[in-house]
Amino acid sequence: MSSADRALVLQGGGALGSYQAGVYEALFEKFQHLDWVAGVSIGAINAALIAGNAPEHRVERLREFWHQVSSGFGQQVPGTAGERTALNQWSAATAVLFGIPGFFKPRLDPALLLGAAAPVISYYDTAPLKHTLERLIDFDRINHRSMRLSVGAVNVRTGNSVYFDNMTDTIRAEHIMASGALPPGFPAVHIDGEDYWDGGIVSNTPLQYVLDVHPRTRPLVVLQVDLFSARGTMPRTLSEVAQRQKDITYSSRTRMNTDALSANVNLQQALADLIDKLPPQLRDDPSVTALCAQMTHKPIDIVHLIYRNKHYELDSKDYEFSRTTVNEHWEAGMRDMRTTLSHPEWLQSETQYGVTTFDLSEPGALRVRRPALDIRGSQPRRAQPVP
Repeated sequence: MSSADRALVLQGGGALGSYQAGVYEALFEKFQHLDWVAGVSIGAINAALIAGNAPEHRVERLREFWHQVSSGFGQQVPGTAGERTALNQWSAATAVLFGIPGFFKPRLDPALLLGAAAPVISYYDTAPLKHTLERLIDFDRINHRSMRLSVGAVNVRTGNSVYFDNMTDTIRAEHIMASGALPPGFPAVHIDGEDYWDGGIVSNTPLQYVLDVHPRTRPLVVLQVDLFSARGTMPRTLSEVAQRQKDITYSSRTRMNTDALSANVNLQQALADLIDKLPPQLRDDPSVTALCAQMTHKPIDIVHLIYRNKHYELDSKDYEFSRTTVNEHWEAGMRDMRTTLSHPEWLQSETQYGVTTFDLSEPGALRVRRPALDIRGSQPRRAQPVP
């Protein structure tokens, strides 16, 4: 769909977010233009770095951010300096004790000695992140709306999911920080009289928001990049239990939600097609016409990438910012995106209406789900795995 709007959707996942940066670098090699980028938590930071810079500077700014957050003394130990699992544990431990440069620092408050009764609302101070965002991101560029930017957060008072969108809001560093304010580590961010936490508390992916607000009259291609996989093996140790629990919690059941959203849109389109076959005296009734307009949707293609390079990873993987690991994540993102782009036949959509999902379920394998009914031709289609 060469005329379709192009959206990049980025899940939260802390230190795993350099995978998304690698995906974007490989994507930029072939497609420089994006219409929309949406993110939650670290995905919101990556999204803002993309939307808030000129195309020729985006990869450079992403690299600068990820270089800074992996520049602590505990993060720069070479991966060849010892047993890798131990090095990862050291990197994560130093992040907990000393923070991450340009991101967060420990809150040195004696009140923390009171434990759960301490009159503070976070263990860390994220003021360094504000300085980093304002240094690397041109917020005037974001608010000129050359690219749409949407970031998800949660209103602490109401518990409702909220999206800050440069089509309706003036985006500042605080909006990006709010999207990544995961408690109790990070404090809520106060914006216009309300306080906000990390959007991943409610939903760790902005896909539903993108599909809900995108105009039905325009086709859409979505590249969704997730950092946690809902699928996995039975854990064998307490550390693996913690890691598996985190994967399930923050994957937001992406496949299930994507399938449910696709089925909903495809059903609406099938009903619209059925209405179109009614006799003119019924079809032209104003209420029927209005209903049909609400159910008709131009085609949507969703390309779904999930980070799966689990080697050496522990349950601390989302706050393990070692330079070696950050680079590995980045390279994995580039590799997966280049593999996808090297097989254009994988992403050929044959439908004129409804939602088609292209799910890279395993390296080198693809699961394709098309509308169960080709709306205009009434030809059944089945999921088509590509070897």
